[in-house]
Amino acid sequence: MRPPTLTDVLRARRILAPLLAPTPLRSYPTLDPGPAASLVLKLENTQPTGAFKVRGGLTLLAGLSDVERARGVVGYSTGNHAQSLAHAAAVFGAPCVIVMPEHPNPGKAKAVRAWGAELVEYGATFDEARPHAEKIAAGRGMRLVSAANEPALLAGVATAYLELFEQAPDTDTVIVPVGGGSGAAAACLVAAAVAPGCRVVAVQSRESPAACESWRAGELVERPNRTRAEGLATGSGFDLTQRVMREGLHDFVLVSDEAITSAQAELLVDAHVLTEGAGAAALAALRTYPERFEGRRVAVMCTGGNASPGELRAALQAG
Repeated sequence: MRPPTLTDVLRARRILAPLLAPTPLRSYPTLDPGPAASLVLKLENTQPTGAFKVRGGLTLLAGLSDVERARGVVGYSTGNHAQSLAHAAAVFGAPCVIVMPEHPNPGKAKAVRAWGAELVEYGATFDEARPHAEKIAAGRGMRLVSAANEPALLAGVATAYLELFEQAPDTDTVIVPVGGGSGAAAACLVAAAVAPGCRVVAVQSRESPAACESWRAGELVERPNRTRAEGLATGSGFDLTQRVMREGLHDFVLVSDEAITSAQAELLVDAHVLTEGAGAAALAALRTYPERFEGRRVAVMCTGGNASPGELRAALQAG
């Protein structure tokens, strides 16, 4: 399984151009950059599904044959990858089954059904949902779509970083939340090609550190998966994204769930930007490790805005 090339990313951009508008890149005078020289936010929470992963789902479905689309796709996800596949399947007229952990974010579950996908709830975590999705795909003859080990997903997600460097070519640091790692891996691919001086910094919750510790160890590891931030909640690393991150990632940091909630509150109150936990993790990294970003021109990836009612209450209380 080879990583996508810049040519693949450019091809994905051509696919997505009639389907998705570029997302805004904005600065907010009310949002303190801290020691950074400047701070901008890439607002992927404004996508039709409320998260960056929509880029990957559309790119992957566009690349399937008519026969593969007719058989349909199966995905497993805590929510944003699920919405991406459900949305893309609706666009391309393909059957879609999504396996989510039991008691999912109600907004994300509602959106999956609204796009016309069949939703199956199974297991307590993302890691328990995965083998059940594999079983469904094998039993029904459908195409299983990994949450991260898919070159087409990476190519689609990478179009966000082409936009970023076109919108702010002087960006020298980009902070990217990590669950499966498609966002950070995509950032590494694009930065290496068009902004080789830019540092890509990944961030994950301390409560679910598998991706970070896989990167540090140089091999895939499993770790407890307890974070409240659904988009960061993975219990093991993924081969494809880890290989790309080992080549191009400058740093990988961990933050607390409390810091993530505080960042959600700050974005909501000071910038009027709605994020879910994963979408606020990049700002939480900037706040937790200010010395690492001193004097840098920083872009923070707001990867998703699909916050649950409970998340919103916690953020408002923190604010």
